[in-house]
Amino acid sequence: MKRIFDLVLALCAAMALLIPTLLVALLVRLTSPGPVLYWSERVGRCNRIFRMPKFRSMRVDTPAVATHLLTNPKAYLTPIGSFLRRSSLDELPQLWSILKGDMSFVGPRPALFNQSDLIDLRTQAGVHELVPGLTGWAQVNGRDELSVPEKVKYDAEYLRKRSFFLDLRILWLTFVNVVSRDGVSH
Repeated sequence: MKRIFDLVLALCAAMALLIPTLLVALLVRLTSPGPVLYWSERVGRCNRIFRMPKFRSMRVDTPAVATHLLTNPKAYLTPIGSFLRRSSLDELPQLWSILKGDMSFVGPRPALFNQSDLIDLRTQAGVHELVPGLTGWAQVNGRDELSVPEKVKYDAEYLRKRSFFLDLRILWLTFVNVVSRDGVSH
């Protein structure tokens, strides 16, 4: 049932967001050199690596590490990068990953391939068995402000309590957080 929900919602969202998606793509193209999309290697279900698209908000010479590990992340932002991140518009291409089945709307956010601390803790907690999500329980409970162990605690709690109604609650809380820009790293 979750996969059908993901497919229907992703198709509806893709159609409804077609014009904004094209506008963002055009803005990325016009404001910085390089490709419109950034394909990030992420860890999916059962620790399988997949490539997840995002609108590029960082310069092409940015090291492939989590943003919080950069010495001065703002120095790597494109002219519209901060706006894309604050508004979460950089996440729109992930609808492709949902349609493809690499991701779900709700699940633990996919780790970068080199975040071994997060990957190891998730594997120990059994969270690696879940399909990663566009949003998740950790996202609505602190997002970028959470430490790695705190994220895994929320991911493990989601693993234990997951249900259709919890997913709906997480989607609603995500909407509220995006509109209020709560917990978004700039």
